[in-house]
Amino acid sequence: MQSTYQNQQWFYVKRPDGRVSNEHYELRATELDGNLSANEVILRARIVSVDPYIRIQQHERNTYDVPHPLGIVQRAGVVGEVVASASPLFKAGDWVSAYSGWQLYARCHHSELTKLDPAAAPVSTALGVLGMPGRTAWFGLTEAGRPRPGDTLLVSGAAGAVGSLVAQFGKRAGCRVIGIAGGPGKCRFLTETLKLDGAVDYRAHATPAALSAAIQSATGGVDIYFDNVGGTITDAVIPLIKRRARIIICGAISQYDGGLDTPDLGPRFLQHMLFQRATIQGILARDFAHRMDEMLAIVAPWVKSGEIVFQETYVDGFAQLPEALNSLFEGKNIGKLLVRV
Repeated sequence: MQSTYQNQQWFYVKRPDGRVSNEHYELRATELDGNLSANEVILRARIVSVDPYIRIQQHERNTYDVPHPLGIVQRAGVVGEVVASASPLFKAGDWVSAYSGWQLYARCHHSELTKLDPAAAPVSTALGVLGMPGRTAWFGLTEAGRPRPGDTLLVSGAAGAVGSLVAQFGKRAGCRVIGIAGGPGKCRFLTETLKLDGAVDYRAHATPAALSAAIQSATGGVDIYFDNVGGTITDAVIPLIKRRARIIICGAISQYDGGLDTPDLGPRFLQHMLFQRATIQGILARDFAHRMDEMLAIVAPWVKSGEIVFQETYVDGFAQLPEALNSLFEGKNIGKLLVRV
């Protein structure tokens, strides 16, 4: 067992007003003491998850969490290898997932780790389809969306980590699924790779009225709206909901880089909720953490058989983590965004 490990850590040091960048972080070289207490392990990160919720945690006001404190290592999900262990549950070489953040090495209690089986599925899926995004998509759709065969399901951010899974789960539930994404390449991904029933490129429409008309043409009305984006896209969708529609608010990424502390005016949709006797529900992955095994029992066999597409976009290099987070808000990724370190 090594006495020390040469570590690198990204510390969150400045709260952003708008788009996040390197100026909000400080990269530090540190040493990690390799002496372990009982049931501790040292984890070497290999893949770091980059997720929109990181930006939510950086806002000044309480959201579903208190604000991420300044001066600590940026939190994030990680997949890595155990390099040293004083635990009977893990040995050197085991692949695990943890919430150890933006650092190459981390000392963890074994209760903080989940062992992964590389033979069952690529280890990266623990940060995507078989991790938090998959849990969000599965329970958000099935519990709040209550899909029925023949429903029209509309998904914003449909080429993203959660949206692409919601769309596929909706197809398996017998829904007619239309995705909203930015750019012709992403729309082709939705229709050609995910086999959705249609796609709307929100960037191709200059006004909210034009976007709303395009969505109406593609859907004929919406039974379930799974919202990952918020903002003007949701403005365009809400007037199109049908009787007893279900609206799932999963994310509002259009508002994260500045619009949460001083939010844009929200959609004027309450009258539509009344007219159509619709429901609107916010969902968080943490609400269903205790039911993870239930989701894995259903979705993991689909992943193993190749019935579910799980697209991944990789950025290489530990030094690229702040810029990778920034790129989420420019729509550069398809599927799950991951950083290899």
